[in-house]
Amino acid sequence: MTRTLPERGRTLLYRSRLLGPAFVAAVAYVDPGNVATNTSAGAGYGYLLVWVLVGATLIAGLVQYLSAKVGLVTGRSLPELVGSRTRHGSRIAYWIQAELVAVATDLAEIIGGSVALQLLFRLPLIIGALITTAVSTSLLIIQNRTGQRDFERVISGLLAVVTLGFLAGLFVRPPDAGRTLAGLVPRLRGTESARLAVGMLGATVMPHVVYLHSALVRDRHGPVRADRLPGLMRATRIDVGLAMGVAGAVNLGMLLLSASSLFGRDVRGLNGAYQALESQLGTVIAVLFAVALLASGLASTSVGGYAGSVIMAGLLRRRIPILVRRLLTAIPSLIVLALGWDPTELLIWSQVILSFGIPFALVPLVRIAQDRTLLGAAPTRPFTIMVAWVIVGLVIALNLLLLVLTATDALK
Repeated sequence: MTRTLPERGRTLLYRSRLLGPAFVAAVAYVDPGNVATNTSAGAGYGYLLVWVLVGATLIAGLVQYLSAKVGLVTGRSLPELVGSRTRHGSRIAYWIQAELVAVATDLAEIIGGSVALQLLFRLPLIIGALITTAVSTSLLIIQNRTGQRDFERVISGLLAVVTLGFLAGLFVRPPDAGRTLAGLVPRLRGTESARLAVGMLGATVMPHVVYLHSALVRDRHGPVRADRLPGLMRATRIDVGLAMGVAGAVNLGMLLLSASSLFGRDVRGLNGAYQALESQLGTVIAVLFAVALLASGLASTSVGGYAGSVIMAGLLRRRIPILVRRLLTAIPSLIVLALGWDPTELLIWSQVILSFGIPFALVPLVRIAQDRTLLGAAPTRPFTIMVAWVIVGLVIALNLLLLVLTATDALK
């Protein structure tokens, strides 16, 4: 029998209430590292690397769906599952690399927040970094005390600010449609474009939220009865599709804005991007850019802290106080800023480091997703697994290409 309109409305309302975990994960895909790599790519190479962002967004959608599915079907996070399948020594080594990824993540996000505060209020970078760390820690305390739903609402609100702030300039200076389409053809132009491509991939496919998404879904839904699983799987696909669509649009918008407004200009760092946008598109667009950068830094560093606690709990099987957990990854960022290192270079290289952490997250995820014994209630289709393994191979190949090109340049 066909459902009545009120019944359909109730179904849509029910599914809308299930949305949220993927939007928390999506914040990591529009963090300050994305701003640095996308702005540098657009200003330096125009529309050349559009294909990287489109491909990375599609990859991210599949990866986050598999992570969410693993958490939903098994009721366990990916780090927990990895920890249960590895010996003590291997588990410690795996945690160390995951912790280095968390440090690189925090580096990008704290730097982004501090640069934004410098642009908006002329604060020194180290003061802005301390403020960003303090505010993001407060958001984590909110999550710990009031629950995941409130945390999701706060992060989704910040994501809305990020989206509006970074896309506003496109209405003033629309991109060239023909050149955008031409940018979908995969190609590179030297070592620097390869490094940026890997950085864009590292900024778009984030290892820490591959771990986190499974825990977000597990904590949101808890143990799932078999009769509820099909409906929750549909809601999860919608959640991931919408969230990754937003993140992909923001990333592409940043690159296109830089390509249409900043190409060929001497843009040095995020400060230079802000000044160039101000001179090209006006103060309002530049301020919106800085506000979006600040929201991005605050939201993404909070999500990164959450991911760090999930990784530690799953692999080391222990929890530590939020403040201690936060300091583990924040202190290296504060030190390099205090030493006066260039923030934009730090941002770009942090994304390259993240890209090398991707295989360590993807390989276990795909192996678990194809385990029919573990996911017997909702086995993953063979075609999906095949595509996932192709993705893993492409990511590893791109990283090896970067090493070869960098070594070649060093020998010249």
